[in-house]
Amino acid sequence: MPRPAPAPADVLATMLRSDATRPRITCYDDATGERIELSAKTLANWVAKAANLLQDEGDVTVGNTVGLDLPLHWRAAYWALAAWSVGCHVITGPDAAGADVVVTTSPAVAIGTVDDGRYAVLVTLAALARGNPQTPADVLDEAKELSSFGDQFAAWDSADPAEPALSADGERTAYGQVVVTRDWPQRARVHVTGPLGPALRAMLSAWAADGSVVVITTPSGDQTQRLAAENVTVTA
Repeated sequence: MPRPAPAPADVLATMLRSDATRPRITCYDDATGERIELSAKTLANWVAKAANLLQDEGDVTVGNTVGLDLPLHWRAAYWALAAWSVGCHVITGPDAAGADVVVTTSPAVAIGTVDDGRYAVLVTLAALARGNPQTPADVLDEAKELSSFGDQFAAWDSADPAEPALSADGERTAYGQVVVTRDWPQRARVHVTGPLGPALRAMLSAWAADGSVVVITTPSGDQTQRLAAENVTVTA
């Protein structure tokens, strides 16, 4: 009898047990020149803080929706893992702005969310950001506030495998199907591309294979040499 697929939170826990210090996500932003690399331990710290924020401040649990109005980026990765740790239904793409909680880089989207009586988090992508002066009233400024949340997370409830985990481009995927085993070698180094929804699933597949991912936000020019230097073995 085949083993059930792991949940996203299980994938993160397995990475921590396997090797907490090995890089698991490397992100370049060619628009700013930034390069940031997160180990499983560092990624888990971001996930715990964001999950505590969602559960305690956003007041969401299993079945609630969290919209990620974000580009493909390392911050989108930990917000998705945080929402899945809570047991929420992650929504990407145009429908993200209609979720119970909206995590966005757009002040205008954030204003529309709180005006509608929902909860909004404004994300600043820069790695060293300590606050965003454009944060509207009643919107949580992630850069300023996220660090105040706890480094350990305990979920109020856990999602059933049949509960929706991800909606992207009109396709809904359940928790029992969101982590896919692909024909990738163990410890694959995966260059993840494309829309955020499928990219998040590719990240989960890479991490489930004890691998790591490389993300290039706003890529500029030929990336061949960079990918070779990063020892990329798979492009998804």
